[in-house]
Amino acid sequence: MDSVRSPDWPVVPLGGLTANSATARYGGSTPPPPAVGRAAPPPATGPAAAPPTAPPIPVKILVAGGFGVGKTTTVGSISEISPLTTEAEMTSAGIGVDDPGSRADKTTTTVAMDFGRVTIDRSLKLYLFGTPGQARFGFMWDDLARGALGALVVVDSARLDDCYPAIDFFEQAGLPFVVGVNAFDGRLAHDLPSIRWALAIGEHVPLVRFDARDRLSVRDALLVVLDRALDRATGGRDA
Repeated sequence: MDSVRSPDWPVVPLGGLTANSATARYGGSTPPPPAVGRAAPPPATGPAAAPPTAPPIPVKILVAGGFGVGKTTTVGSISEISPLTTEAEMTSAGIGVDDPGSRADKTTTTVAMDFGRVTIDRSLKLYLFGTPGQARFGFMWDDLARGALGALVVVDSARLDDCYPAIDFFEQAGLPFVVGVNAFDGRLAHDLPSIRWALAIGEHVPLVRFDARDRLSVRDALLVVLDRALDRATGGRDA
């Protein structure tokens, strides 16, 4: 016997469909073979596809200042995601080293950084990095400041001495910054002109009052930082 063929399969002429094809067995039309060596057929007409949307531009902003001035609260108030914090319990070892001033209810401190995110619009996202306030963590500031476009220096009006190192750092780094005076309990220990004089900052450095616990107040302060950074980028006011 030369070959074996199932009696249920129809006989087809030479060169036609193979006897084992689905069409021969079950009937139906056969799709045309793909074109060889020809251009692909044009796509079906329809509504024009929307152009791809460009990803938002990331902007890195620092939230800096002395110990216990409200940096972690600032980031947490505005962040649209659960903020990343590195808070550690203050212990007796910090007595005489970490002075919270009149904020006796402060029981934790940032030992690395805070991180939050804010979407301004479809084209812009802010990434907030809160710096540690203690002098012993000052070595981290250079790394955190790398790639930043601006900074919000948070100030406690009752403890102006604590913010001098932050202002000196950004002046020496040449990074645009805004001084935000945190209104603890809705009050300031000094008015803004007196604070500007005490900090010895020029008129080109914005000085604003804000409340670190209020989202809209923090937003307004950060918008001033963005304006300052944009002004620097476009060669506006003297840095």
